[in-house]
Amino acid sequence: MAIWNLGSINADFVYAVPHIPTGGETLRSTGREIYLGGKGTNMSVAAARAAATVHHIGAVGDDGEWAVDRLMEYGVDTRFIARVEEDTAQAVIAVDSHGENMIILFPGANDAIPQSILQEAMAEAQTGDWLLIQNETNLQRTAATLGRKMGLRVAYAAAPFDADRVQAVLPHLDLLFLNRVEADQLRAATGKEPQDLGVRDVIVTLGADGADWFGPQGHRHFDAVPVTPVDTTGAGDTFTGYVMAGLDRGQPIAQAIKLAMRAAALMVTRHGTADVIPDLKDLEDFRP
Repeated sequence: MAIWNLGSINADFVYAVPHIPTGGETLRSTGREIYLGGKGTNMSVAAARAAATVHHIGAVGDDGEWAVDRLMEYGVDTRFIARVEEDTAQAVIAVDSHGENMIILFPGANDAIPQSILQEAMAEAQTGDWLLIQNETNLQRTAATLGRKMGLRVAYAAAPFDADRVQAVLPHLDLLFLNRVEADQLRAATGKEPQDLGVRDVIVTLGADGADWFGPQGHRHFDAVPVTPVDTTGAGDTFTGYVMAGLDRGQPIAQAIKLAMRAAALMVTRHGTADVIPDLKDLEDFRP
């Protein structure tokens, strides 16, 4: 089986700061790093490092060949990444001394993925494969509708949150990922709890408090793996990619979530995004 990820591709500019700046504040950075990132890219890399076959569907500008090359190095199929006139997307990320972050996104090519590249990719997908989408690109509703018609299993990470976009794809989903804030926002928009959304499986991540799974057998809570975080950027994406890889390999969802919790815990002990996502060997050696 395989995972087909309609996902963002970013250049992440990560600045170390003593605290997250407030409105009108000028703050001196104590360091800067440039990483491969984007929620979609992070998920693709995480799933590939968790031993899944991953096909990334996306777009970059003329300035983005390095990102495509890096994805290929990490074991992701890049044949369905289009080159478009818009610049490659960028994220400016401030990370404070406690590992908390603030992110500013420039969407660029992520909002210009041509429908033709999505159709080319879906022509190779097989019944039972997973289609993964999130809110940093265009074409989510088109992809979800097409995936459902083709017999793919459809998963959706509802970030950055937009209530209208989430509700547009809900009828097509098999699996929905939300964080605590997104779950509250969706509850406010729909009046429904996660278990009442009509999606077979809903996973709500809770940061240091773990995660909740709402499935056919009811609700189950998973405790977080205790670590001291240095950078929380990309932890949720790492979790999502690992869950997807586990499900694609036929693991029960509870087993996939437990492994994903370990991957996310290890991720927050590292500075960076896609370039530092742990692989399965890292998890074997991980002693929290």
